[in-house]
Amino acid sequence: MNEAPLAAPSLGDRSLFPSLTARAYLAHAAISPPSLLVERAVTQAFGAYAARGALAFGATVEQRGRLRASLAALLGADVAGVGLVPNTSAGVTDVALCLPWREGDRVLLFEGEFPANVTAWQRAAELFALELLWLPADLFRTDPTRAFEALAHTLSKGVRLVALSQVQFQTGFRMPLREIAARAHAQGAEVFVDAIQGLGAVPLDVALDGVDYLTSGSHKWLMGTEGCGVLYVRPELAPALRPHVAGWLSHEDAFRFLVEGPGHLRYDRPVRKRADLVEGGTPNTLGCYALEASVGVLLSLGVDRIYAHANGYLDALEAGLVARGFESLRAKRPEGRSCILGVRPPAGGRHSAPTLQRALGERGVVTSVPDGVLRFAPHWPNDPREVPDVLSVVDAVLAT
Repeated sequence: MNEAPLAAPSLGDRSLFPSLTARAYLAHAAISPPSLLVERAVTQAFGAYAARGALAFGATVEQRGRLRASLAALLGADVAGVGLVPNTSAGVTDVALCLPWREGDRVLLFEGEFPANVTAWQRAAELFALELLWLPADLFRTDPTRAFEALAHTLSKGVRLVALSQVQFQTGFRMPLREIAARAHAQGAEVFVDAIQGLGAVPLDVALDGVDYLTSGSHKWLMGTEGCGVLYVRPELAPALRPHVAGWLSHEDAFRFLVEGPGHLRYDRPVRKRADLVEGGTPNTLGCYALEASVGVLLSLGVDRIYAHANGYLDALEAGLVARGFESLRAKRPEGRSCILGVRPPAGGRHSAPTLQRALGERGVVTSVPDGVLRFAPHWPNDPREVPDVLSVVDAVLAT
């Protein structure tokens, strides 16, 4: 059956989201709703399996190759550095388990990070006898001079790896990734980045920004679905990884014994020395199709344009909220901004952040509230003309 063509994506146009009920959906930092393009891609892939069963599998192998290429373009990476993972946590864990650690190696972590970029390093520290060092992430927002002084002092102790987020999940602060990476590399350390709160909406180039390892799930700013994500490993570092998470599909020519007749079943085929060594078993096929469709939209619109669009929205929203007594946690300098605006409720008011979030949601303004911060996160479909309506809803909630 031929399907009607869909409108091309356009900044500020949510016509590709006809099922979305919110009057203003501002929770892309939590979960993005899928567009019709994503829905159609998933439906077609599911239909192929329904119609052809195992005969549909071959096309999915080719599709994953296309997806890796699209993700490489988004990252500014060589496709050999891209692998597919179930989620951010899996990507962090894969690197934490596979790095060639030596007893006593130091890992620098940041207080205030989302736990996904902490727990795996804590487990690695127990398993491989590593030492964890800590710096406060928010110091880079509030006092960058002191933050870089503390970073220099810590790196001088000898650090094997610096693990940080591209964007801090509460405040939306965009970490000075390029500067941190340059200082880390100068001291012999490598850099791991959790990019889930920026990738797809905040500009990033793994080569220019000095990223050695990176991971992100697809259900936030990449606008895919849950259960699929990306892992990047700088290609020249991949051969040193220890394949502790390898599975049967991690081998070279893994499918050969299934398609070429007898005599090809072997257990000694070498494990790939690329990022996709982590793809050890049956993938989330529908999630891969969803992610390919959503990344295609992001590439067509351009991340730089998406970033400027979302920040124009937040400029107006932040001014209105501050005028109403909210405390903005957004960076004062533009280079520290992402597409997230975190605020604290007016001092002395009757409403906590969770109370405000629930009341706004009941009135059709969908936000999120991590650790007591009210978080507004628009993406490319949000129209800046929503802002006066959002502020009127805020006024109604504050008045109750």
